[in-house]
Amino acid sequence: MTIEGILIALVIGAIGGWLAGVIVKGAGFGLIGNIVIGILGALVASWLLPQVGLGFSTGTPLLTSILYATIGAVIILVVLSLIRRAA
Repeated sequence: MTIEGILIALVIGAIGGWLAGVIVKGAGFGLIGNIVIGILGALVASWLLPQVGLGFSTGTPLLTSILYATIGAVIILVVLSLIRRAA
C-alpha cells in the first residue's frame, strides 16, 4: 500500500468514524478513536452489507467508501453501547 493509500484510508476512517459518532449520540472517541472505528467500520460493512444483500455503489468510490465506513462504524458503536449498558 502506498503512502497515498494509507492517507486516504485514514481520512475515510476519520470521516466515517466522526459521522458515526454524530449519529450515535455520546459515542465519540476522539480523532484517533474515530479513525480506528471508521476503518474497522469500513471492513465490517464491506463484509456484512453484501452478505445481507444490501451492497451498493454511489458511482463515486470515495463517497461509497465513506458511506460504508459510516454504516459499519454505526453498527460497531451501537454494539459497543449495548455492551456498556449490559456491564
